[in-house]
Amino acid sequence: MSVYQITALAVVIAFYGAYISKNLSLKINGVSANRLVRGNKPKKTFIIELVLSIATLGVALAQAVSMLGWIPSFNDIGWLIIAGLLISALGTAVFITAMLTMRLNWRAGVDSEQSTELVIQGIYKYSRNPAFLGFDLFYIGLAAAFPNVLHIAVTLFCIIMFHFQILEEERFLEERFRDQYRAYMKVTKRYLGMNKQI
Repeated sequence: MSVYQITALAVVIAFYGAYISKNLSLKINGVSANRLVRGNKPKKTFIIELVLSIATLGVALAQAVSMLGWIPSFNDIGWLIIAGLLISALGTAVFITAMLTMRLNWRAGVDSEQSTELVIQGIYKYSRNPAFLGFDLFYIGLAAAFPNVLHIAVTLFCIIMFHFQILEEERFLEERFRDQYRAYMKVTKRYLGMNKQI
């Protein structure tokens, strides 16, 4: 394996390891964090979550075969590979920070049967959806470092599905937290940045 492949593998292990660890940690605390295609939700949300679940498995497979070189990469320029790996590592850091900030309120998917608090501090001051932003950066970075038609296609599809999931979750949060969430939407952008001073 090349140094690029080893580095990518370390980033992938950190990302997916953090996701699995967080879910296990919450399960120990009696919280079922993975609510994708589970619980009480509208049919449209269920379908989006189902497609997103399949897409994320597909992207993980595409990442693996691309990193291992089983599908040839378009990119053999060292600095472009390094840039992609740095973007992916940044996405991992953003994702982990978002999960840690959410503490016991972390969930994947919409479920009206579970009660959570609205988290708007820490990294959530700068993005309403930092975990999704982390996912996007992680996926984009790996696709840039090890690009091929399959990897790019499933990455783009997954990012589009994440956006649809964000819209569903934001709709749910606005219904759940009403004025508090609407006020939050006015000061913090969906992906990154602030509309005005908090």
